Amino acid sequence: MHNCDITIENISKTEGHAGLDVKVRKGVVKDVRFKILENKRFYTQAIRGKNFLAAPQLMSRICGTCSIAHLLCCIESIENALEVKESEQTKLLKTLAMNGLMIRDHSLHLYMFSLPDVIGKDSILDFDEKNSFEHELLHDCFSVKGAGNNLTKLIAGRSVHAPFPSVGGFNKLPDPKLFPEMVKELKAQREKVLKLIDIYFKCDFDFSRKTNFVAITNKDYDFRQGNLCSSTGVCVPEGKMEDHLEHVVLPYSQASGYKFEGKEFMVGALSRMNLNKQSLNKETKKDVSKYLKKFPSNNIYDNNLAQAIEVLHCIDSSISILESFEPKPEPKPVITPKKSTGIGVIEAPRGTLFYKVELDEKGIIKKGKVVVPTGQNQINIEKDVAVIVQKNLDETKESIQFEIEKLIRAYDPCMSCAAHFLKINWL
Repeated sequence: MHNCDITIENISKTEGHAGLDVKVRKGVVKDVRFKILENKRFYTQAIRGKNFLAAPQLMSRICGTCSIAHLLCCIESIENALEVKESEQTKLLKTLAMNGLMIRDHSLHLYMFSLPDVIGKDSILDFDEKNSFEHELLHDCFSVKGAGNNLTKLIAGRSVHAPFPSVGGFNKLPDPKLFPEMVKELKAQREKVLKLIDIYFKCDFDFSRKTNFVAITNKDYDFRQGNLCSSTGVCVPEGKMEDHLEHVVLPYSQASGYKFEGKEFMVGALSRMNLNKQSLNKETKKDVSKYLKKFPSNNIYDNNLAQAIEVLHCIDSSISILESFEPKPEPKPVITPKKSTGIGVIEAPRGTLFYKVELDEKGIIKKGKVVVPTGQNQINIEKDVAVIVQKNLDETKESIQFEIEKLIRAYDPCMSCAAHFLKINWL
């Protein structure tokens, strides 16, 4: 394996396709290209000429998995452009909607795509129902994920492409009479999630490489508000994020790469936990105190542990809100269209999501820009793959393939919604 070309082609994903090329010469990894092959869908072009009220629902269709994140980030960018101030009630409802997304999305990745690696299975379909441990994990998967779905449906109308949130507030409020049953369902997931956290804490996968971590930080581990900070000490308002991003054209990939302050960086749960763990829900911190000692961490596999802890945080945060909150009808703010530019930045499940919209005097969108987490992680993934291949050149090609797959899955990129890559062609 000291002189070879490693190629992964047409990696089938539910959220798109990706490939990987690695060139090794004389025992040295010379080049790594992580290629996002999904056809461009031109959403930012499609919203041009549309009224600002129509844009959020259109943009939520970018991704079924992260639909709520795109919806709320687009709304935030438009509200900032038109100087619309959200009410305290709307803030709580959006927090609940995001919590539901995080529970559902993290659970999908942790149970279905990452966990088989941890317990030595090829796929979740290989879990043995007759094995009590694996049987429990299967049923935990659908129970925890279902609770996240149900929370978002209750608050936002649907778990995907939600109709209730809109510019200026919510088109329809959730029924508070349903809150106690939702609280009961969420409380029933806590022990299941604590078990999952312990599994990932005890996992001995390790790949550590010093890199820059970037995430929104705030006082209550909210996914929508705060300053954008990095592990190098840079901390800027969300609206200034674009000033610190360097767009990198990757001619072999359909997705753009990015650098922060001129260097590769990582966004996602690991970054959030490294930079903001002190702001987790107090009930969460109490029950995961020993696990939090792992952070800050440079081990990419701890991204999965961070995701599991975030699931518990979102459950505890939602319980606290639902038990003390009764939404009531309130007037929507008067929105006056004007020529303006607005930026929205939130923490999607996989990391920081950036939106920018430009409106004309009639509120018609003239231009839009979206920077997704996977694009920001792309260069960092390439650097990591180069190191892990270099470390494993004396292993079999099957072993190298598995290490590459595990590493990329740990990032939970949008394309890794299938459990495995296709076969690698070793040339």
